Amino acid sequence: MRGSERRLQRYRVALLRACAIAGIAISGFGAVPGFADDRPVVLFLGDSLTAGYGLVAEEAFPALIQQRIDAAGLNFRVVNAGVSGDTSAGGLRRVDWLLQQPIAILVLELGANDMLRGQSVEAMRANLRGILDKVRAARPDVRFVIAGMRAAPNLGPAYGREFEASYALIASEYDAALIPFVLDGVAGDAALTQPDGIHPTALGNERVAIVVWDAVSPLLTSKEEP
Repeated sequence: MRGSERRLQRYRVALLRACAIAGIAISGFGAVPGFADDRPVVLFLGDSLTAGYGLVAEEAFPALIQQRIDAAGLNFRVVNAGVSGDTSAGGLRRVDWLLQQPIAILVLELGANDMLRGQSVEAMRANLRGILDKVRAARPDVRFVIAGMRAAPNLGPAYGREFEASYALIASEYDAALIPFVLDGVAGDAALTQPDGIHPTALGNERVAIVVWDAVSPLLTSKEEP
């Protein structure tokens, strides 16, 4: 078995454990800092992966994307709207409040907790579409990035195929950039994940930031073109 296959297998085992406990506690979502800052926003709407579960805020990958934006001299502000344990339905409920922000790019990283709870893939897709529709209605020029996830094997191959294909389907429907698997190169690597086998360490988040930056950076530069 190749190293990448072994890492993926370890990640799947961790997902199985997560399915068994099915329900990470939702952390409080307070006021998003920086409302006075009028720079266009790169909004990361997601769950514990986006929130930086188990880490300080500066180690979460959205904060690392802000560092890359600043280093490149680009005029954007990152807002981390990640909430641990959130589902696609939770994201849909929260998005109206987030639309107060001058959103230029939305990075949507939701659905993993729907999967861990064995919820309907069709309902998840409807919620993700609802989020994208609301953002586009409020901000017609917004660009989207869809962050995909892998399914736990205990949910069956049919569920897994439908779940994983949903991200590419929605990306196609909304002309969005697609990250096929946001934990690519991190999942299953004990050196890059916390003891739960799922959430990245600080070093793991640096790897995630590379994957996300590859999808986000072309949109940032195109937004800044006259």
